[in-house]
Amino acid sequence: MVVFGLWVINKAGGLVYQRNFTDGLAQLTSNEYLVLAGTLHGIHAITSRLSPTGPSSGAQVIEGESFKLTILLTVTGTKFVLLTPLVGTAAESTLQKVYEIYSDTVMKNPFHTPEMPIRIDGFDSRITALLGSGQS
Repeated sequence: MVVFGLWVINKAGGLVYQRNFTDGLAQLTSNEYLVLAGTLHGIHAITSRLSPTGPSSGAQVIEGESFKLTILLTVTGTKFVLLTPLVGTAAESTLQKVYEIYSDTVMKNPFHTPEMPIRIDGFDSRITALLGSGQS
């Protein structure tokens, strides 16, 4: 499966991890990524309240002309966002694996402060092993 990028957004809407896996993505500044993450957080909050049939967890997939954002919301409010081509179908299972890596390497790390940027080599190396150059 081709992966363009991965974002981890904390429960307050702050971008705590961002990584691109292909050269084709537009080069954005860190401030632009923070604004995009905050905007996505707001859209997710709005869509969770729009359900006509009762409580909803919000948007799970957002499609553009040439890409798809797949969102995994955890019980703690952390969002994992995978940017993929439209044709990819394994994004949900890949996000679940990313969440498992996050749980094992970030949440079990006594030196990591929750809700703060993720700067853990073990997380990066396991994400590279999973997604590598965009293939999983």
